[in-house]
Amino acid sequence: MAKIRALLISVFLVALCGIVYELSIGNVSTYLLGNSVLQYSLTIGFFMFSMGIGSYLSKYIKSELISIFIYIELSIAAVGGTSSVLLFYSYGFTNIYTMVMILITAIIGIMEGLEIPVITRIIEENYRDIKISLSHVLSFDYLGALIGSLAFSLVLIPRLGIITTPFVFALLNLFVAAINIWVFYSEVKRRRWLVVSAAITGIILVAGIIFSPKISNVLEQKLYSDPVVLVKQTPYQKLVITRRGDDLRLYIDGNLQFSSVDEYRYHEALVLPAMSLLKDRSHVLIIGGGDGLAAREVLKYDDVKSITLVDLDKGMTDLFSKDGDLIEYNKNSLNNPKVNIVNQDGFKYLEKTKNHFNFIIVDLPDPNSEELSRLYSLSFYRLMKKHLTDDGIAVVQSTSPYFAPKVFWSINKTIKAAGLNVYPYHLNVPSFGDWGFNMASKKKLNIDDIKVRVKTRYLDDQVIKAMFSFGKDEMASDVGINRITNPIILRYYQESWKHW
Repeated sequence: MAKIRALLISVFLVALCGIVYELSIGNVSTYLLGNSVLQYSLTIGFFMFSMGIGSYLSKYIKSELISIFIYIELSIAAVGGTSSVLLFYSYGFTNIYTMVMILITAIIGIMEGLEIPVITRIIEENYRDIKISLSHVLSFDYLGALIGSLAFSLVLIPRLGIITTPFVFALLNLFVAAINIWVFYSEVKRRRWLVVSAAITGIILVAGIIFSPKISNVLEQKLYSDPVVLVKQTPYQKLVITRRGDDLRLYIDGNLQFSSVDEYRYHEALVLPAMSLLKDRSHVLIIGGGDGLAAREVLKYDDVKSITLVDLDKGMTDLFSKDGDLIEYNKNSLNNPKVNIVNQDGFKYLEKTKNHFNFIIVDLPDPNSEELSRLYSLSFYRLMKKHLTDDGIAVVQSTSPYFAPKVFWSINKTIKAAGLNVYPYHLNVPSFGDWGFNMASKKKLNIDDIKVRVKTRYLDDQVIKAMFSFGKDEMASDVGINRITNPIILRYYQESWKHW
């Protein structure tokens, strides 16, 4: 029975490791290339296809089943453990990322496909009952896959990061190899070679875990033009901060969010025009804006009584409320007694809150994923309207009308479909290029009344007037309404930005 227990434990662990490798590859590909649906579809598709190949090839394995199973585990440990490093390296130093991704996925998939048939045959030899062996193997296999998939997002990525996680789980494959060498010692062929191979693999994996921070820094640095000064993996996203001289930049999942040398242009334009039109500025809602820069601009008005800042990522708001250098840029806005931080999904917050706001600022990353595109949907803007006061105003960050005109005007059209008056405007932010916003209200506004009277670094009356004019090459009329059930904005985004 000791042998059977060892094999069933092996089934559980290899299934757990397999799903973690699969998710890691999809996660890295999404981080580097974007479009999570495509990346996970490719990863899962090639992985399952490769498992089928492995299962087919298993029929040619006639003897030495235990020894071959141990070789398989050592192979998976070596390839799976180093998979994230190899993927980052291929992206940063070569032009063959997709080929490398498919190759790694195929190798792991084939090895995983070989495992179950081989283990089943080994258990069958001990149980002499194929029904019992299959039921045990599949039960432990599915359980391992479930636990691995849950642990990946809830524990592994937030705590270990995308480089260290595969190394740690490769040690489980190594453990499986070691325990089977020990339990089936008398049946294992070429034991000395297997033990040496296991030892070498173990040394590589432990070294990978120890040096993961340095490896991560080297690989991250290759992705950015400026020196990386901070890398923080949160449960929801990867935050990277670079600095060159006075230029501090924040990247979320590889996408630039702001540059300290010109972010004031963006945030003044996001906040101040609408604030100048409001007669009552008592209660402000910011959805997103976890860096505190929009809140900084809102706090220029003394008559603001409360700011509710809703940002899903506590890691983000903690960073920008505690780090000394970052507090310098947001003027310690997140620690202002008027600011109440709520770490919750913006959509869910609007669904549940009973509060109404004079000003709603939607300062979210671009709609470059399914998760973000729902926050640019008709349903979201209807909720936004529901929580605006009758004289209230909302402003939505709407990406570039030059680089992604279909995205910009789809956002505009979707807000209109929610029953709001919409006023599009844009300006030049050097680190981004031409960037746009949509101002919305229940009652009609007169943009000629915009008179910003608080201290600014960029905006004046002449600049504000020019912001509401668009050139011919910034227009797009053949756009649809973005809905949760049909997130066309994601397709527009992918089509637009791939040219740049």
